[in-house]
This record gives sequence, structure tokens and C-alpha cells, in this order.
Amino acid sequence: MPTYVYEVVLPDGTAGERFEVIQRMSDPILTTHPETGEPVRKVITAAYFSGKWSDAEAKRTINDDKRLGELGFTKYVKSSKGTYEKRAGDGPDLISAD
Repeated sequence: MPTYVYEVVLPDGTAGERFEVIQRMSDPILTTHPETGEPVRKVITAAYFSGKWSDAEAKRTINDDKRLGELGFTKYVKSSKGTYEKRAGDGPDLISAD
């Protein structure tokens, strides 16, 4: 079931405390705080998708030359002064300052 964010509406109309509620998508939107009875409104937040993700996995994917080429990037690595060799993607195999 999704988790929704609500915030308390203060008497002057500004936002108060935020809290999360696990609800079915078919459940009605809350209009009052379930514990205090204060008026609340639903907060629109960015979607959150859980899954397998880690900094190490992200770095490995970014540094994977084959994957970079598949994503449409071209990677060049400096091989000597003023010379770069292509490691991934399309383009010339060698770039030189000459």
C-alpha cells in the first residue's frame, strides 16, 4: 500500500507538522488528523521507488565503458600529452591536439 504525506493546516492557513499515513489508493483523502482532529491537507511529493540501489552500484555502472556506449555516451581517456583514445561510444578512435 502507498504511503501518503499530510500536513496540519494551522489557523492562519500555513503548513504545520507533516506526517505519513499508509492508505489504500481507494481510501478517501484525510481531512482531519487521525489523532488530534486538526484539519489536514494532502502534500504532493516526488514518487519514491524502492529497489536495488547503492553508491557502489551507481559508480560501477557509470564507470562501465560498455554501458556508457549503450547509453549513447562517448568516453575518451588521455593516453599521452595532447592525445586521447576512445574507450566507449561512437566517434574517432583517437583525438589529438595536432
